[in-house]
Amino acid sequence: MIDDIMTELEERFEKARQALSRELSKIRTGRANPSILDRVRVEYYGTPTPLNQVAAVKAPEPRLLTVAPFDRTILGTIEKAIHASDLGLNPNSDGNIIRIPIPALTGERREELAKQARRLGEDARIAIRGARRDANDMLKSLQKDGDISEDEMHGGMADVQTSTDKAVASIDQMVEDKEKQILEV
Repeated sequence: MIDDIMTELEERFEKARQALSRELSKIRTGRANPSILDRVRVEYYGTPTPLNQVAAVKAPEPRLLTVAPFDRTILGTIEKAIHASDLGLNPNSDGNIIRIPIPALTGERREELAKQARRLGEDARIAIRGARRDANDMLKSLQKDGDISEDEMHGGMADVQTSTDKAVASIDQMVEDKEKQILEV
């Protein structure tokens, strides 16, 4: 029973780490990264479609993204969608491909992005603490129902805390690495 609780707890921790990793990859670091356009939706045949499903997005240079639509008729629509996104990018079209220069980040903008990364890290830590609370509640419930002894409950809670500490350290390291990337000039 305790093993089941620990397995579920580790799964929830891993989901929190993966969600944080996904969110951190969307934050610009001053280098061109195709994942910064993941949130852009393009109106394609009346349906909002992710940009990466209607075009190939590549980073041929450190400060340039290229978007090559699979259907050239939506070139203008893609350009408008990128303009409308809150990314602050200015796409340029040559009729076949869209080039998006990635401007260098100002010191102020880098600090904002670092704060955003820290905020995302705190959200992940909150999710981890919630999972810890749920696991501890399950252990207390098992002990109350007589399925495990009080010593087993305390041992399980110690294991939960150890696992939680490792997960929080992992989250902190991810955020710290992203901050270094953002603040690197």
